[in-house]
Amino acid sequence: MMKNKIKFLVTVIFFLGALSLFRVDFVVFKAQAATDCDTLTGDEKTACEDEKDDIKDDIESLEKKLKKQESEKALLEQNLGKVQGAVYVTQKVIDDTQAQIDATEKSIKDKESNMVSLEESKERKKEALKKMIQENYLDSDQPFIFIFLDKDSFLEAVTSVDNLLRVNEEVLALMEDIKNDKESIRTEAEQLDTAKKEKEALVVAKEKQRVALENQADGIQEDVEEKEATIGELQRKLSKLQSEISLLTGKSYNAKDIKEAIEFASKNTGVPKGVLYGFLDQETSLGANTGQCVYKDVEKVSVSGYKKYGKKYQASIDRLYKRWDLFKDIVDELGYSKDKKVSCTIPFSKAGPNQGGAMGVAQFMSDTWLNASLQKQIISYTGHKNPDPWNLTDGVMAMAIKLRDAGATSDSKTAIRKAVINYYGAFSQGYYNNVVDWSKNYKRLFN
Repeated sequence: MMKNKIKFLVTVIFFLGALSLFRVDFVVFKAQAATDCDTLTGDEKTACEDEKDDIKDDIESLEKKLKKQESEKALLEQNLGKVQGAVYVTQKVIDDTQAQIDATEKSIKDKESNMVSLEESKERKKEALKKMIQENYLDSDQPFIFIFLDKDSFLEAVTSVDNLLRVNEEVLALMEDIKNDKESIRTEAEQLDTAKKEKEALVVAKEKQRVALENQADGIQEDVEEKEATIGELQRKLSKLQSEISLLTGKSYNAKDIKEAIEFASKNTGVPKGVLYGFLDQETSLGANTGQCVYKDVEKVSVSGYKKYGKKYQASIDRLYKRWDLFKDIVDELGYSKDKKVSCTIPFSKAGPNQGGAMGVAQFMSDTWLNASLQKQIISYTGHKNPDPWNLTDGVMAMAIKLRDAGATSDSKTAIRKAVINYYGAFSQGYYNNVVDWSKNYKRLFN
């Protein structure tokens, strides 16, 4: 008897100690637990309203910060555009100047080639004149003096000399022209070389300018990315506060039908409406068939199939029971029976084992549904404190979030194919064809 009394006293002391360590303000707790402050009275209602006002003030402050960050980001992007434009212009100047340098180098080479040609021509003329003189005088059979004593020889000699002098004058004049041309070409070549060096110096300067501009652009881009991160963080905080205010005011979003749920989810995630129709139709015929089995049925067929295919599927059996336990937590939290219907396990075939247990309109497995990030995002969009996979709004929103994260923010075939593999777990031609068909033709249903 004494032992029992002592045990009871210890228990009481422990309980009181726990209360002192984990004391929660009762009024605030009630305000947070309530979905609408109007349902409270007295001090509880006052505390709830005060909390609402505080959250509204925080939301207003965050919205101002968000607006400021977005404005600063827009200005940075504008400056980035200007700098990138300057980089483009600078690069064009570099390219044009380099083309001019190449053309100048070619002109210089042409001039040098012309000088060589003129020099060769000059040498040829000199050799021709030298040869003519040798042939007319040095190779004559009679002495030079006797040529002038003989009348005919004299006249011939005079004529030859006259011709030679004229040829000599022409050759000398030609050589002078060649000399002048060489000087002119040399001057032009020097001018071209000077121009080339100036352009090369310009290229070096512009290259430095381009590098400086690119570094400036990189710095601005980093600032833009930093602003984007800040904006993202502010948006997440704002979404969380808006979710909290929705819970306190009792304002949450509930779709009335498939069309409204899809439009709401598409607007908030960017996943095309046609893509959402296709996936929802493939999973549950637009919510008409969310499952025909209880988890006991799923267990029976799944475990039987796994055992048939060998011990290597023990991990799958373990996962089945883990999902079943999580399923029980979900239905308990939502107030549903543990016999809430889920998808059935399809009898195993040569294609391999499979597992039922998918819940609700979007057919989420319990472990996937309870992903912390997914839960937070659903709450932030719908304002529902406890997301429900059988609720049309929550289920479609969860599907849209998962598809968005899989890259399905367009209705391109590539995006749809990738999303099918991610959502279904493998590629199925029939599944893919159905989504593509819906994405192309869904508008006809509402015209």
